[in-house]
Amino acid sequence: QVQLVESGGGLVQAGGSLRLSCVASGSRFSINFMGWYRQAPGKQRELVAGISSGGTRNYANSVKGRFTISRDNAKNTVYLQMNSLKPEDTAVYYCNADVIALSGSRYGYWGQGTQVTVSS
Repeated sequence: QVQLVESGGGLVQAGGSLRLSCVASGSRFSINFMGWYRQAPGKQRELVAGISSGGTRNYANSVKGRFTISRDNAKNTVYLQMNSLKPEDTAVYYCNADVIALSGSRYGYWGQGTQVTVSS
């Protein structure tokens, strides 16, 4: 069993910055893909940014140039640095991890979500 715990959300003015963190804990696992998703009221959950275990990154077009995803494999932690925030970035942000157990089975895990609110 793996738990993902997010932190770093909050209220910020447009143009400001926030840094989200997500720590994975548990035993006997390795992590392949880690990503950040977001869900605004009345909208579907969407991928914001993802990063593979090898460091390959991908971003939603709406955040390219403003957000940066990174990870520390030794700490099983993924970060999302969000700069130049816009009101349309307001959403609940969720951490996601593609976990590989020692058995070789793969599981997807989600964090509880952290609210990001950008005021205009």
